[in-house]
Amino acid sequence: MTFSAVTPSAAVRLLSPQDVQAALRGTGEIAFLDVREEGQFGEGHPFFAVNAPYSRLELDIGALVPRLATPVVLLDEGDGLAVKAAQRLAALGYSDLAAVEGGVAAWVAAGYEIYKSVNSRLKAFAEVVEHAFHTPAIEAAELARLKGEGADLVILDSRTPEEFARFHVPGAISCPGAELVEKFDAFVRAPEQLVVVSCAGRTRGIIGAQSLIDAQVPNRVVALKGGTQGWRLAGLALESGVVPVAPVLDIPAARARAEAVRTRFGVPLVDAATLARWRGAEAGARTTFLFDLRDAADRTALPVPGAVAAPGGQLVQSLDKWVGVQHARIVLIDADGVRACLTAHWLIQLGEDVHVFDGKPDDIARVVDAAKAAIPALPRVSPQEAAALLKDGARALSLDASAAYRAGHAAGALWTIRPRLAALPADVLAAPAIVLFAADPGVADLAALDLAGLTAARIVAVEGGLAAWRAVGLPVEASPASPPDAERIDYLFWAHDRHDGNPDAMRTYLGWEEQLPGQVAAEGGAGFRLVV
Repeated sequence: MTFSAVTPSAAVRLLSPQDVQAALRGTGEIAFLDVREEGQFGEGHPFFAVNAPYSRLELDIGALVPRLATPVVLLDEGDGLAVKAAQRLAALGYSDLAAVEGGVAAWVAAGYEIYKSVNSRLKAFAEVVEHAFHTPAIEAAELARLKGEGADLVILDSRTPEEFARFHVPGAISCPGAELVEKFDAFVRAPEQLVVVSCAGRTRGIIGAQSLIDAQVPNRVVALKGGTQGWRLAGLALESGVVPVAPVLDIPAARARAEAVRTRFGVPLVDAATLARWRGAEAGARTTFLFDLRDAADRTALPVPGAVAAPGGQLVQSLDKWVGVQHARIVLIDADGVRACLTAHWLIQLGEDVHVFDGKPDDIARVVDAAKAAIPALPRVSPQEAAALLKDGARALSLDASAAYRAGHAAGALWTIRPRLAALPADVLAAPAIVLFAADPGVADLAALDLAGLTAARIVAVEGGLAAWRAVGLPVEASPASPPDAERIDYLFWAHDRHDGNPDAMRTYLGWEEQLPGQVAAEGGAGFRLVV
């Protein structure tokens, strides 16, 4: 399906939910972007929708949808935001744009499912994997009993090191998902040891445990049921902090296991010449995402131009953070092929077109990326200059996250967000100047684009945002109840405090994950291609 092109002043073509669903079930590329803020998105969105909040749209679109000719469909609350977003994308050069008529309410009215939380597609995938492969699990109470009895076991936490440091099961070792096979022999000393893979909930524990099983390690491997949430629900305490571990890797053994996985699951390889063609002469016809799974030190020592750094385990957990185009091509590179093969074998079963680069990172040719229109930069002022403007009648707006605003903001600043700028009080829009605070300067630049159509005020941003304002001793105030919850469209309230120890939120979240296969089945499947 091809959608009509628009210009910033043209009417955007509207599509029915049925038209969009048909396109998603086809084989052609399509970027289905939900331009609502994360809080709205997390309360309910279509299965294949990727969140691209309007507050950051032009900042993120180049990475999510790098090819300007990609068909793009935008979804909103039925409030016209999708049309506005399409016009902004047209100004950047995107030529194939449409919006869902009636927004998410029309989607529901058409009988289609919506999904809570974020990364729902990947979480549903893990649940389906568990059902199909019968991935074994262990209850937290049973694991605690074994630990108390001194059983010989190893707990590998498959989350990122940052997540691990915040909290983890006592005695666990940090080993991000894509590194489980690579580092297995460094952490597991004997085939008699029980290996338990943990995460914060279910997804990465299931995928991590099944990765080791697929790699045919000699040990019994299980996932910790419910992860750290299951552990807390059993009345057990977590630890925090990082215990430095310097594993000695057995790369030949890891490569052999990864190659066996690649062969069994049909993971294709791509050579340097073909990749160069995909990214060069053929780049205008199809999107190719190139992800670098190596460690930061390796990427720094030998960078690959145009490759995006992405931990393999996180790609399986949250692919929609990096890939906004359905049916695009994905290429993975790493130092030895182990992480790439294990990651690819999951993404292929997810339904993606994935290839592992067969060569060394320095074999990858440099390509010229397509030029993107620059976002006009807003004039910057120092905190002292901003303070002087405010004394002369200017008004201050904070564009930071609502949670950050509640914790502290420039005294007198109002909280707002780009989709809500038109709802600003009349006295703010009538001010002689408007001073913007934003931790990300690009967010202020985007807000200024919309503000320019609402006010004749001079618009400036504070260089360095609130941190710079605070650093020179200018007044900061907190507002624990403002903005009110009803206005915080950037914040997902659903089960938000599960990691803070709320047992009801933990049960709600874990129960939601477990019901996902049924929800997916009710909609006719998800395009998964499991190799059982």
